[in-house]
Amino acid sequence: MMAEEDKFDVIVVGAGLSGLAAACAIAKEGLEVLVLERGEYPGAKNVTGGRLYLNPIRDMFADLFAEAPPFERYITNEDVCVMDEDRSVSLSYSGSELREQPYSSYSILRSKFDKWLGKQCERQGAMLVTRSRVDEIIMDNGKVVGVRAGGEELSSDIVIAADGVLSFIAQQAGLRQPFQAGNFAVGCKEIIEIPREQLEARFNLEEDEGLARLYMGAVTKGKFGGGFLYTNKESISLGLVMGIEGLTGALPALEIHQIMENFKRRPEVAKLIKNGESVEYSAHVIPEGGLKSMGKLYGAGILVVGDAAGFSMNIGITVRGMEYALASGYYAAQAVIQAKKNEDYSEAGLAFYKKLLDDSFVMKDFNSFKESLSILENPRLFTYYPQLLGNIMKDLYNVPDGPKTKLYPTVRKHLSNKNLMAMGKDAWRLMKL
Repeated sequence: MMAEEDKFDVIVVGAGLSGLAAACAIAKEGLEVLVLERGEYPGAKNVTGGRLYLNPIRDMFADLFAEAPPFERYITNEDVCVMDEDRSVSLSYSGSELREQPYSSYSILRSKFDKWLGKQCERQGAMLVTRSRVDEIIMDNGKVVGVRAGGEELSSDIVIAADGVLSFIAQQAGLRQPFQAGNFAVGCKEIIEIPREQLEARFNLEEDEGLARLYMGAVTKGKFGGGFLYTNKESISLGLVMGIEGLTGALPALEIHQIMENFKRRPEVAKLIKNGESVEYSAHVIPEGGLKSMGKLYGAGILVVGDAAGFSMNIGITVRGMEYALASGYYAAQAVIQAKKNEDYSEAGLAFYKKLLDDSFVMKDFNSFKESLSILENPRLFTYYPQLLGNIMKDLYNVPDGPKTKLYPTVRKHLSNKNLMAMGKDAWRLMKL
């Protein structure tokens, strides 16, 4: 039997955004919260690309965001670069609303931001223990009643699984299926330091303005995925995300680190990172299965949040996850607080968590974009269309040594009736997004 003095109201496994958000809100209500993190500090193992959308979660964390969080740059420029093998076509958007306070999104460095968020949790009274690996959950009559970590048994009324995309806590509790490659992607990222003045001149930025750029097409060898670039105060976050099946299913299998090196050598990228110093390289698995791959989000004595729950979404023009992580942690906290008032930690007692999610932007988004993965896996989006755009633009801007062809015939010659029919089918599918 576990000693009563080792019992907590809540044990949070994992000090990422979702786990820390939950711990902050729970501790603020005076409950005893223990956060167990296997890294040296919060953020040591969190390596996402680095963009946080604030509008959906601003009201949830108004007090927290008033504490001068370590944001990098607010995003004022939205770019998309569509790459063929020998050319590229870029679209840039900069609206006045992006420059108006409160700013809608920021680039962040997770090693800084998560460490800061961990300190806010401790200020609220949560106990944070790092370098602590949870080995397994403890069950009693079908209910999660604690964890085993470092040879110790720790009991709690509720365990929150915030242990990342491959959450073994959720698997042990029977709330999700084992890893299936089709539901996941792998991401790699480099932090490349560039002096602030040089960075701002290179990207035409002023003060704390920032840029977010997505790359698609030949950058991923025609496979589902894309590249990203975010400007930080004195560095760039540059990386790739590719579906695992696309990497392993190719013959021969593709190596993402080699694709990353090729990406960095592209002239569209190389000139942006020139003379920069790579100070961090990381890779991690990302959930991309969406609604169809989500397991159960709660059970007797347990809640699942963030990446562990599958709260990450790729809809082509945006890749989102961090605001879902923070929101799921917040709603998990509200469910814990309600369960504590009712002294009901059963599955039925914690079902309130799912209701809160269903009524929020989180599950509404995942329902709205439930078909996104199957639609975006269309190989034509990464092969035919980048080539088509590049060829059209090449001919439009070409000035020959003789007379120039009119513009409409120049474009029309690239669009056979067969291709137009295929494009119509693709457009019909994209209308579901």
